[in-house]
Amino acid sequence: MFLTYPFPVTSRRWLNAFVQRSVSLLENYTFHKMIYHGKSLHCHLIKTGVSSQKYVAVKLLVMYLDFWKSHEIDQMLKEFDGFNLVVSNCLITAHLRRGNAVDACKVFDEMPERNQVSWTALVSGLFRLEKADLAMFYFERNPFPDVFSYTAAINGLLQNEQTSQGVHLYHRMRASQVLPNAVTFTTILQACIDMGALGLGKSVLGQIIKLGFECNICVSNSLVKLFLKLGELASARKVFDSMEERDVVSWTTILDMYFEMGDLTEALRMFRSMPERNEITWSVMIARFSQCGDVEEAVRLFRQMIDHSLKPTISCYASIISALASMKALHSGKNIHAHVLKNGVDTNVFIGSSLVDMYCKCRSTRNGRSVFDSILNKNITCWNSMVAGYSLNGQLSEATELFNKIPNKNSISWNSLIVGHLGIENFDGVFEVFRRMILSGQQPNPSTFCSVLSACANLASVQKGEYAHSRALKLGLQLDTFVGTALVDMYAKSGSIESSRKIFDQLPEKNEIAWTAMIQGLAENGFGLEALHLFEEMEETSGIKPNELILLSVLFACSHCGLVDKGLGYFSKMEKVYGIKPNERHCTCVVDMLSRSGCLREAEMLVSDEPEANALAALLSGCRKHEEERIAHNAAQKFSELAAKKPGGLVLLSNFYAVRGQWHNVMNTRDLMEKKGVKKSAGCSWIEIRNQVHQFYSQYGTNHALETKLRWALELVSSEMHSQIH
Repeated sequence: MFLTYPFPVTSRRWLNAFVQRSVSLLENYTFHKMIYHGKSLHCHLIKTGVSSQKYVAVKLLVMYLDFWKSHEIDQMLKEFDGFNLVVSNCLITAHLRRGNAVDACKVFDEMPERNQVSWTALVSGLFRLEKADLAMFYFERNPFPDVFSYTAAINGLLQNEQTSQGVHLYHRMRASQVLPNAVTFTTILQACIDMGALGLGKSVLGQIIKLGFECNICVSNSLVKLFLKLGELASARKVFDSMEERDVVSWTTILDMYFEMGDLTEALRMFRSMPERNEITWSVMIARFSQCGDVEEAVRLFRQMIDHSLKPTISCYASIISALASMKALHSGKNIHAHVLKNGVDTNVFIGSSLVDMYCKCRSTRNGRSVFDSILNKNITCWNSMVAGYSLNGQLSEATELFNKIPNKNSISWNSLIVGHLGIENFDGVFEVFRRMILSGQQPNPSTFCSVLSACANLASVQKGEYAHSRALKLGLQLDTFVGTALVDMYAKSGSIESSRKIFDQLPEKNEIAWTAMIQGLAENGFGLEALHLFEEMEETSGIKPNELILLSVLFACSHCGLVDKGLGYFSKMEKVYGIKPNERHCTCVVDMLSRSGCLREAEMLVSDEPEANALAALLSGCRKHEEERIAHNAAQKFSELAAKKPGGLVLLSNFYAVRGQWHNVMNTRDLMEKKGVKKSAGCSWIEIRNQVHQFYSQYGTNHALETKLRWALELVSSEMHSQIH
């Protein structure tokens, strides 16, 4: 669009209007990256003789510098006769924006004169390029040390993670009698948040009040964030309540306070009381409720948002789709998908990836794949979502086929396939994918090692576990809390309890899962007393409350160490002290403990109300050991009644009769097992040779592929042994 006037542009009044309009258009073209429109306007300005106007020429230069049109820049520089301070400042800014610190410094150093804009532009730009030392070199030589230059330097130091130096510079500014402005206070309050410096924050608050900035909305928002970050919730609310004016940031910050406190009711009340709610505030509320696990409220808020004729943002769509995915609400998810199509945002890759994830979590991989195929510009997140979706649903062939097509795989891509094999208990497949990942040059992350070590633990394969451990050591991840915990669990389940304990002791931070894995590992490997000592150490030193698994391991340890009184003490404290209601596994463990020690009447009383198959089995085992006929008879009767409802117990009952030599009852029980379709799992053992696990079953005909040769070798060895004996 060109500017035309029916009057001569030599008229001063109309010339000024024409220049102002031209400048406005040039700024608009520059902002919207419309270089071709800008060049056309430039031609028009040359024809009208206005392009040489100083202000217009500067704006033209800025436009060409923004697009770095070298030829046009050279032409424009010729328009200026000799040195021009504004032009030099523009050149410095342009060089820095392009990441060229050397040329920016060269232009600056060659300037015969400089103003405050020159110094501040150079210092700020160098900080943005992470050249903090060079920026401070120029800052220290600035002859115009005013609030703007100080603030730029303080902010630059913070952005370069030199917070303490930024605070020191703030104190220097105050000592030099330079008064801070609102931006300075906002910047230094961020430093207080980063450092967790409440004392400094309160000192800055005093200066804010003294200089009258407490009513500034940006400063007040920063104060609220500071107090929230440091746990001063009452102070945060006091500052918020005293604010005469609040913006979206103010309300979002205070809403976050209630979400962090877990007070969702008050957060919702505050949201309802907002004088004005826009797409951003609605989106924040939906996202926060989704993150807090209150998915139903998130969905309700989304519907209300639509009823208010507000258009959801991209992040809002992603939040609500994620919420529906966690609910596995396929029908509602399809409705949101229709809404996405209606608003024309279905081509957005971020939303597309969320829809793929939602459909796959709802076990509708066909719809997920349809969405995936419709996304034109797929990013790695999109590819990973579909592979993970197939893996989640056990469709490993489809997951592998798609995985092989990913153009640029990352660690998440590999992890998605590894988790798929882990989900269907194809533990050898997990390790095979892990090896391929290593060979591809892709570095595993902590999540990778957790999955691989879990597979090694299930295989009880020390060799594979040690290989994964060596890789973790090479990457320096062995002390990561999650990787370390997985190593503790793997070595414990593989029987290498010394290695497990060594890694546990080296962990710099031990979380609940790490303590659980170590206590459980000690208990299950026959180190009951050590497990109890570690449990007591956890209670005394870690501040971690016992969970169900830890207490189960403690009861197991007491059972196998014969510590009946101690075990009963822990059992009685479960609900009273630890707030955990004993479940069937805890009760079975106590029954086993009592039965082993001969306290059969107490064990019988514990299982009398709601008998459970494993508890009855433990009681029967104790009766057999201590030759208690009456209790054994009663338990067997209950076992028989329970087995009629839960056929799985028939296997245990059959074993009990067999041990007692009651073969008639054995035959009757096995006939009942056959009628109900209950099959006894074959006993299994395995050995690892040359990184291959060989499994052997007790049932004939379901054994190793080399069974015939193995039996022949066994008979040969047996024959040789007999010949040596005789």
